[in-house]
Amino acid sequence: MQVTDTEAVLTAPLSLEGEESNSEYRTPNIIQRILSLLSSVRPGSDLTKLQLPPQFNIPKSQLQCYAESVYCFRSNMLSKCARADTPCERFIAVVAWSISTLRPLPFGVAPYNPVLGETHHVSRGSLNVLVEQVSHHPPVTALQATDEEENIQMIWCQSPMPKFHGTHIETEVHGKRELKIVNKSETYSINSPKLVIRFLPFPSVDWLGNVKIRCQETGLEAELDYRGYTFLPRPSVYRSIKGKIFLSSNIIYEIDGHWDRSVTVKDVSTGRTRSIYDAKEALSGMKPPIVKEPKGVWESESSVVWSEVSRAIVEKRWDKAREVKSCIEEKQREIARERKSKGEEEEDYAPKYFKVSHTKESGWDCLPNYKFVPPAPIIVED
Repeated sequence: MQVTDTEAVLTAPLSLEGEESNSEYRTPNIIQRILSLLSSVRPGSDLTKLQLPPQFNIPKSQLQCYAESVYCFRSNMLSKCARADTPCERFIAVVAWSISTLRPLPFGVAPYNPVLGETHHVSRGSLNVLVEQVSHHPPVTALQATDEEENIQMIWCQSPMPKFHGTHIETEVHGKRELKIVNKSETYSINSPKLVIRFLPFPSVDWLGNVKIRCQETGLEAELDYRGYTFLPRPSVYRSIKGKIFLSSNIIYEIDGHWDRSVTVKDVSTGRTRSIYDAKEALSGMKPPIVKEPKGVWESESSVVWSEVSRAIVEKRWDKAREVKSCIEEKQREIARERKSKGEEEEDYAPKYFKVSHTKESGWDCLPNYKFVPPAPIIVED
């Protein structure tokens, strides 16, 4: 893999403070500008090819946002999944960790759409995370994370499909998420809720819908329902979560709370309730990654690919940001034209770190080319 001399630009992770901390990147009159941008888009349209002006971007790629949900935390929820003593306690820890991967998103701005072959490689302690954009249209991202000390392996293959519905944009995240606790021989499958951005009657960004978590070896299953505003603001419902944990179709635990505040679990047999997730404890005060070994940073690294755009956005030099972003997008189109002239389609593209497959029945799937992710030149310090 070719390394680069270009300086990476790494910004603060999305966090509980994200809506306020990222408001500095928003352009004025944001709702009017969004509706103007979407004025020629028909309801039901696929927005995966929509190119946003940089005024609508936060200074980071979607790849970084995916990876941050794994490596950015203050309280290490992931290690608790491996350290719990019983299958039931490990399952509850996995439920809590899955909740922690949801981060509040600022209204009116979005990350960059990754280019084909873009990567993001970061380490935190013994946890190593690697993400690669394995398809551009449709957008598909593969993620592998390994922690040999904690006996954790993770594989995600995600394809976000945003659609415009007049008063809101709804993004379904297709694909799979698997978490393996190797020394316990347990594999957990987890799907993602939908991301819904509403413009009217008032602006909001919510994670909504049903999430299922299942451990195929123990038979434990969970169903979580993420709720938010509809047409009337109800603080008790906003960002609320309710759910149940089953064993052999019998409810053994009930889950209740708010994913951006706290979540509790109730043992149905005893009536005992305890906290399993405190968002402030888990996600407040998170640190951005730093470059530890500049010579080891790949040319395909997200924070390098988009470095000039991110720097211009942070400095609010919008003309420069637009110019550089247009160059990146035009280069992507040029590469696609070259492949097409050679008789190659995008599905013929071979990712460097994953084998990718797709079927109508199962959707997108990926397998890593290597068993473990190596330590990265970019790290998050504890």
